[in-house]
Amino acid sequence: MAEALRMFDVVKPGLATTVQDLGRPGYYHLGLPISGAMDRFALVAANRLVGNEDGAAGLEAVFLGPELRFSADTLVAVTGADMPPKVDGVEQPGWTAFKVLAGQVLSFAFLKRGARAYIAVAGGIDVPEVLGSRSTYALGTLGGFEGRALKAGDAVGIGAASGKGREGTSVPAGLRRAAGGASAALRVLPGLYWHRLTDGAKESFFEDSWKVAPEADRIGYRFRGGRKLDFVPRRQPFGAGSDPSNIVDSCYPYGSIQVPGGTEPIILHRDAVSGGGYFMLGTVISADMDLIGQLQPHQSVRFETVAMDQALAARKDETARLARLEAALAS
Repeated sequence: MAEALRMFDVVKPGLATTVQDLGRPGYYHLGLPISGAMDRFALVAANRLVGNEDGAAGLEAVFLGPELRFSADTLVAVTGADMPPKVDGVEQPGWTAFKVLAGQVLSFAFLKRGARAYIAVAGGIDVPEVLGSRSTYALGTLGGFEGRALKAGDAVGIGAASGKGREGTSVPAGLRRAAGGASAALRVLPGLYWHRLTDGAKESFFEDSWKVAPEADRIGYRFRGGRKLDFVPRRQPFGAGSDPSNIVDSCYPYGSIQVPGGTEPIILHRDAVSGGGYFMLGTVISADMDLIGQLQPHQSVRFETVAMDQALAARKDETARLARLEAALAS
């Protein structure tokens, strides 16, 4: 009976708060995106702080945090964006495990940096698994809490805590990814359709400074401000349409950059469609995809070209950072 009472009530839902874990790989070929946390490191760190498995379901809060009233004592951690958590109005440290007692309300101060905060609760968010994941895919009303963002009045279950989390445990400052900032650099591996751009367009894409457009969400991040990209003239193949940025339909890799009409690059993220008819100039390397989830509208971004060996080295560095996090929390 006690475990059945482990839940929280949503007093205020925030702007867009959803249940997310590390996603549901394996269904992309059927048109279902991987979904899951936009900033995977932040979710993993939060889960480890409260004694959960890395893939336990937590909450992803965008720009504005929720207000949650807990029915039982529990351990909570908030990572990612600098959106200070509060318990009954008293500010708590970020990237640190803290207690919330039965009847208390977890809320958040205004966002200072970044875009997405991750809330882990000891025991994880207890919603049904759909295709092996509790992640919310809102566009398909799949997974999470009834396939949607949280609403006021929702009562959300919490799983059984492992007892491994310790109040006051904190992620060392050197392992926290800085959220936000004046500008960001995203590393790109040029892709299958790179040859479709003129030499001048290839240079301008990496020379120009771009800004995150307001149309930036879990499906994709759009960028504006750079020069229009020109394409090598060709006779369009059957089925590609008349616009030179169109191709015959192809698969879209996670992190791929499409540029409809050659004007505004779009980086496809966790809830993106799996294919279509826009050319892709390249793919943002996996090590930089978490960073995209913390970019705010109008933030400046530059793209940097890398080779495969550099991309693999960056992925190795991210794996090493996770290992350092494990060692730090175990000490």
